Amino acid sequence: MTETLQGKIIEGEFRSPHNGFQQAPGSIHNDEVAAKLGFKGGTVPGSVHMDQFAPLLVETYGTDWFARGNMSLHFTQATVDREEVKAVMEAASPRSRLTMFNREGVQVCIGTASGQTRDPESEMTRRMAAQAPAEALRILAGYKVGDVNTDIPMRIEREALEKSLSRITERLPLYDEGILPPSHLVRLAHISRPTVLAKVNQSVGLFGALEIRIADGPLKADHDYVGRTTMLKLTESPKTENAWYDVDIADAATGKDVATVTFMIRFMKASSPLWAKPA
Repeated sequence: MTETLQGKIIEGEFRSPHNGFQQAPGSIHNDEVAAKLGFKGGTVPGSVHMDQFAPLLVETYGTDWFARGNMSLHFTQATVDREEVKAVMEAASPRSRLTMFNREGVQVCIGTASGQTRDPESEMTRRMAAQAPAEALRILAGYKVGDVNTDIPMRIEREALEKSLSRITERLPLYDEGILPPSHLVRLAHISRPTVLAKVNQSVGLFGALEIRIADGPLKADHDYVGRTTMLKLTESPKTENAWYDVDIADAATGKDVATVTFMIRFMKASSPLWAKPA
């Protein structure tokens, strides 16, 4: 970070993120499913909002952020297709503060970012530490802290990346070189979902928080990676059961870890038949 950026407020423009998963059956991104759970429509994935912070990260940390950087977001308000939102960064050391708002001034997410791989005081790290472990889970009853899955093949095809670049909120020149945007780093790690969440009972989930930690990037399309997952914590709220887990991504050729994505997925109790009856 340059000295001139220290303490500076950097704002992006209002953008209209697209919900590209509207047709996914049984998904929170589907209008009908979301409406039944009290949302105003199918939600835009939180990972998509990460892309709006990318220009601010590059302005603050340079393109080196894609080689070894950190971004951590906690989502406070779901948005719907084409709803306008603005990304804001307060540049600071050792970490910058991130916020996003819609046109009405409602906060969509809050978080942190840094030019280092790991931030011990990142938004997600602090929030996870403050959560009490769940005592009586139903949706996530088949899980325990420390559960591990290994050898998960991961790859984003260049064709898939180029197709999504036509609707990305902030298109940076480096994406045309095949470098994965933040949303696609999450997408790469999310390939592990059918494995890591295979024992989840019937329910609808959505991203509650996401953290990207890049150790040896940039990560690229048309490249083979392999993932392993570790369950970090299981928590609950009056409306949700929450799974917090790491997805460590290694280069398939060398076996070297290159990045980690931490997920907090909220499973809606109202969507599960297990919460429609007494325990």
